[in-house]
Amino acid sequence: SGRHCLYYEMSYGLNIEMHKQAEIVKRLNGICAQVLPYLSQEHQQQVLAAIERAKQVTPPEMNSIIRLQSLHPGLGHGLTPFPVSLPDESHQVKRLQPEHR
Repeated sequence: SGRHCLYYEMSYGLNIEMHKQAEIVKRLNGICAQVLPYLSQEHQQQVLAAIERAKQVTPPEMNSIIRLQSLHPGLGHGLTPFPVSLPDESHQVKRLQPEHR
């Protein structure tokens, strides 16, 4: 019936979107891992802490995100902005070689 077909299409679409998002996460994690050694120890700790905070998405936060996306459909597939606080000079590239530990 039409209902089952619509349900199948929606679940298939969601499944594809989930796999796509998982692949994006994997690639972004790879980029982070490649860039991290170029930061000072202090900045590495700050970035690792920010990454851990980014992983802690609570159910109320998810509800807010879903609510926002339903009000503004254009925001639906982009990355949710996540503030990362680093010292002012952090945007300047000071080293071209990874720090030796």
